[in-house]
Amino acid sequence: MIFCTVSRIMSCKSKSDEKTMLTLGIETSCDETGIALYDSEQGLLAHEVYSQIALHKDYGGVVPELASRDHIQKTIPLIQQVLAEAGKSQSDLTGIAYTAGPGLIGALLVGATIGRTLAWALGVPAIGVHHMEGHLLAPMLEENKPDFPFIALLVSGGHTQLIQVDGLGQYHLLGDTLDDAVGEAFDKTAKLLGLDYPGGAALAELATLGRAGQYQFPRPMVNRPGLDFSFSGLKTFAMNTVHGAGNDPQTLADIAYAFQEAVVDTLLIKCRRAIKQCKINRLVVAGGVSANQLLRQKLKDYMFEIKGEVFYPRHEFCTDNGAMIAYVGHVRLQAGQADDTAIKARARWPITELTPTSQKK
Repeated sequence: MIFCTVSRIMSCKSKSDEKTMLTLGIETSCDETGIALYDSEQGLLAHEVYSQIALHKDYGGVVPELASRDHIQKTIPLIQQVLAEAGKSQSDLTGIAYTAGPGLIGALLVGATIGRTLAWALGVPAIGVHHMEGHLLAPMLEENKPDFPFIALLVSGGHTQLIQVDGLGQYHLLGDTLDDAVGEAFDKTAKLLGLDYPGGAALAELATLGRAGQYQFPRPMVNRPGLDFSFSGLKTFAMNTVHGAGNDPQTLADIAYAFQEAVVDTLLIKCRRAIKQCKINRLVVAGGVSANQLLRQKLKDYMFEIKGEVFYPRHEFCTDNGAMIAYVGHVRLQAGQADDTAIKARARWPITELTPTSQKK
């Protein structure tokens, strides 16, 4: 059983004061169920991710109700699996962290309900974690961690943001997307090219077969001041280009190449501006699109040029995962933050509303 029995509930003691902390992380914000265990002394002990890609593939996108139902089926078995892999039991847990937003509200409520209930049953503190703070701090799971302050580029299916990070919970939003996020633009353009869902990675793969100079796509909003993004016009440009080009495989590869170049150049230009504006030469790139190899290479080249540093999470932590939630929850619980017993989830949640902690690393 994953929960304490009634008799055990009475004897479960609070473990927040213990020196060694073991935090369970639960991620259910969209279409991946992620579970992880983070130990204060040994770091990440175990993690697992179950993807719902096959479930949503026929629909060409995530169906919220199906996503929620699948999280209900998969979350508790994955918790049991991760505990077993780490050689731990539920009685070893000293804290629970779960994604409380932003995301699909039904999916979020699955993780929040299970996480909050398990914490209550075990008599341990729980905390709802901001999904994008998880991505933002995912590089902290690596051996080479960025020091504060740094600039963060968050690029995913739902977010494209530039943030100045002065400390944990100390976030200043520099730029945001005015419409489509970059990951959404990748997936929608991939669909136009006839690629399967999710299409971002498939488009990047197709682009490797494309030829430079065959098409010229715009770099949106780079001629305007500021650090905001807009990708809806680029998506429309891609749609018109595809409709007028036919279905020749080489032509489609050329379009994929031009589209990816335009997106990456746009992100690079905005990162350059942010670094110069803030006079900070440390850059973190996180979120699903941070796995894009062209983006990584161009940012790496630029940061080398200015004698700066760029940090990424490993590929398995670029997409949604429980490890990043376990880490952020662990840090906040260790700093003395915890939520009350109410089950809370937020479909929308500005990252700038987060409470800072005094912890600097």
